[in-house]
Amino acid sequence: MHRSKSSNEKRPHTSIMVGEVLQGFEGANLKVFYEGTLGAGGHAAAILEAHPEIERYIGCDKDPQALAIAAKTLEKWKDKVEFVQGNFADLGLHLEERGIKEVDGFFLIWGCHRCN
Repeated sequence: MHRSKSSNEKRPHTSIMVGEVLQGFEGANLKVFYEGTLGAGGHAAAILEAHPEIERYIGCDKDPQALAIAAKTLEKWKDKVEFVQGNFADLGLHLEERGIKEVDGFFLIWGCHRCN
C-alpha cells in the first residue's frame, strides 16, 4: 500500500543557493565567520567544508530548535562553531562578547524560516 506524506510529517530542510553562496566566498581566506541566520546549518556545513581554514564560525539564530538541529548538522566542526541564540541585529554585541574585533566573512538571509 502506497502512503503519501501528510503535511504534518517532518521533511528535511534543504538549503537553497548553496553553490552561489560558496561562489561568493571563493578564493577568500576566512578565519572568522559570522552567520546571522543559521537555521538547520546547511549553509554553514557547506562553508565549513569549503573553507577548512575557518577557526571560528559564529552561528546565530533566534530559534532554539533551529540551533539544536544545527548542532547535529555541524557536529563534525564542533570545535570551531559557536552557537548564539539571538537576533543578528545584535551582531556587534555578539562579537564584542566573544572578543572578536574582525570578521572575514558574513552570511545573512533576510526572511523567515522555521525548523521543525
